[in-house]
Amino acid sequence: MHIVQINYRRPDMPKAEWEARYTDERARQFLDVPGLLWKIWLDGEEERLAGGIYLFADRASAEAYAGGPIVARMQANPDFAEVSVRVFAVRRRMSEITRAPIDFDRLAAE
Repeated sequence: MHIVQINYRRPDMPKAEWEARYTDERARQFLDVPGLLWKIWLDGEEERLAGGIYLFADRASAEAYAGGPIVARMQANPDFAEVSVRVFAVRRRMSEITRAPIDFDRLAAE
């Protein structure tokens, strides 16, 4: 399993305007991303940082996403600054010890 971590600085705008961008439809588009098991949405209101943590079934899917059209649109979007995209392998044993919310055995069987 692999994690994609994306962070960016969001525009300086009223909170209500920023929150209006977070629609159910925006979230649903991620249901069709190949290899994506889940996404956690991040928002650091005070420092205007936002992003996501994405768990992928394999490195190929993670790298395809990181180099794909959704991320390219983020990087080209003038509303987002300091876009950072990183791919990491998940350390299974250490993550199990610290209660990561991942059913490694079930996912390995799929």
